[in-house]
Parts: sequence; structure tokens; C-alpha cells
Amino acid sequence: MNKPFKWALHINFFVFAILLNSVGIVILKSINNYGITEVHASTLELFKDMPIAIISFAFASFIPRMGYKKVMLIALSIVSLGLLQMYLGNSFASAQILFAIVGCTFALIKVSVYGAIGLVTSGEQEHNSLMSTIEGTFMFGVALAYFLFPAFNNPEDPNAWLNVYLVLLGLVLLAGAFMVRIPELPKVASENTLAQEFQAMLGLIVKFLVIVFVISAFLYVMAEQGIMTWLPTFNEKVLNLSEDNSIRMASILAITLGVGRIIGGKLTERFHWSAVLSVAIIGAMLLVAFVLPQALDAEVAAGGARILGLPVIAFIFPLVGLFIAPIYPLLNSVVLSALPKKLHSPMTGLIVLFSATGGTLGSRITAYFFEHLGGGAFYFTLVPMTLLLVAVFLLKRLTAQAHA
Repeated sequence: MNKPFKWALHINFFVFAILLNSVGIVILKSINNYGITEVHASTLELFKDMPIAIISFAFASFIPRMGYKKVMLIALSIVSLGLLQMYLGNSFASAQILFAIVGCTFALIKVSVYGAIGLVTSGEQEHNSLMSTIEGTFMFGVALAYFLFPAFNNPEDPNAWLNVYLVLLGLVLLAGAFMVRIPELPKVASENTLAQEFQAMLGLIVKFLVIVFVISAFLYVMAEQGIMTWLPTFNEKVLNLSEDNSIRMASILAITLGVGRIIGGKLTERFHWSAVLSVAIIGAMLLVAFVLPQALDAEVAAGGARILGLPVIAFIFPLVGLFIAPIYPLLNSVVLSALPKKLHSPMTGLIVLFSATGGTLGSRITAYFFEHLGGGAFYFTLVPMTLLLVAVFLLKRLTAQAHA
């Protein structure tokens, strides 16, 4: 029974990776097709992230009682309606509705997937293995989005790109058909009520270790989402790439994020996590500080070396993903390891909450700077990265005290 359910978890994460990380693509499309400003377009990030934060916390204690299969089928059914209304609506309002639906349903999927992993695995090693492969599948879906959407572009028909939602609808229906055929996992009753979960979360907030961590998670997602969401627009507006190439080249960031997570995990087997994080953050800051000016120099970008007819700078800047990739999973691992297991559930709620708000704020701030400064908006990411470096040293000291 467990093997089919494991496949279902992979398929669901894969589909939602495409949907979630298409926000940067749809922002670019909305600016070009619907004639809205960068700041207005950035509200798509808000419509996506806020439901994730609210729903994941509010329903976390109910989902195990309902059954993971039933919850995932409900989520797939709802998101299929969202895809259909986007295809038929063809407006920015339809895009906002779509990402609000995607945010709500992904919250249900994420809580279900993470809860189900513990039921379909035996032992820490198998749990870690399945978690890693599912996260890897997610990153593959992220990268695929940057190739899938341009495949439906047609210069003669500005609405042709909407056909991608019919393909995504087909994938969702396929995932749902697969889920229907597999048996339900045993239902798990939560030990705590929603009120007790909320009280546990409030109790965690007053811990200095948790305060430093949630600020760190907030800062990281602010920087990552600021770059990931606006990289397609950066490629088109600053590097003067075509819309199709702007989207495809953004896939390099998704790929480097996946590779960077694998490398970061291996490095922590030999070096202390704080050393790995410090080098990663400094490397990311140096890349932004020294490569971004080259990208903003029109003469360098236009007349410099080229690969496959595209400026080399378009290949180099997304390599920032190699450096920022290990930060988030290592931060999560560090703080959870320092807390008792009974506090892991409310801590996960805080992680999701502050990650979602950080992603939204990061995208909004980048949108504001992008509208007024153009590609120089990415210099803003140096601020949260600098603060993250300070937070790493604080976390190192606090976790050492917690383990003592």
C-alpha cells in the first residue's frame, strides 16, 4: 500500500511546484498582456502566500482526522476549478483568484504530504530519503514551469499562453485519478485541539531562539522570492531577452537551487552548519555585488561574450541559487533539532507563517524598487543577506546553549 501512496505524494508535489512557481511568469505576462504596473502585478505573490500561511496553521490539526487521501483529493478538485476559471477568465483578476486557490490548496497538500511521510516510512533514514526525493521532485517541477509556459507562446496570438492551463488541468485530473485508486492511510487523531496548538505557538514566540529563527526565515524568503519572482522580468527588461528566453533562462535559478540544496546537505556532513551557512551567504552577497553591475551595464550586457546567442551574464547571475539554496533547509533543521519534539508541530506553523509573509513582502519591496530603479532592485537583497549573516552567529550561540 505504501509504494502507491509514495508515488501519489511525488505527483502532487510535482504539480503544485509548477503552479506555485509560475507566479513570476504570470507577473511578466500580466505586465505585458494586461497593462498593469510592477507593484500591482506583485499582488499575485500576496494572493499566493497569505492563504498558505493561514490555511496551513488553521487546518493542520484537522487534516489527520479527515484522512490525507481525502484532503488531497479535495485540494486537487478545488485547484482544477481554479485552472479552468483562469483559462476562461483571461484577466488579472482571474490570475489573482487562481493564486489564492493555489495557495489554499497547496497548504492542504503540504500538510498532508509532510504528515503522510511519517506514516509510509519506517525509521529516520527512510523518512529522510523520501523527504529528499519529494523535495527534489518539487524542484524539478519548478524548473519545468520555465519551459512549459513558453512552449505555448505565440507572437500572433497573445492569448495562446492560456492553453498551458488546460495541460495543467490534465495533470491535476491525472493526479486525482491516481489518488482515487489507492487506499487511504490510517487516520491519526491530533493530540491537541486548535486552541492548544495556537497556545503552543504563542508560547514559542517568546523564546529568543525562536525569535531569531523566524526573523532569519523571514529574511531568507524575502531575498529568495524577491529574486525568483522577478528574474523573468529582469531578463526581459534589463538584459533585453525575448519573453520566451526570459522565462526559460529563469529556470537556471530553479536548477541551481536544487543542486545547491544537495551540495549543502553533503557539506554539513563534514563541516559545521554555521560555517556552511556563512560561506553560502557571503558567496551570494559577492555574486550580487560584483555580477549585478555587469548586468546593469547596457554596453557590457549587449556587447559582451555570448552563449547560444544569449549574454553570458544571463547564465551567471542565476548561479546565486547555488549559494542561497542551503540556507533555508539548514535553518529549519537547526532550530527543530534544538527544540523538543512536542514543539515541532507549532514550530512548523511558525515556519510556514513567517516564510509566507517574508515571500510576500520581499516580492512587494522588489516590485517597488523595480518600478523605480529597474534591475538595480536586486541590490535590495543585500540587506536581508547581511542581517542573515548576523543571525547565523546568534543562532550558533543559542543552539549551543539549547543542546548544553
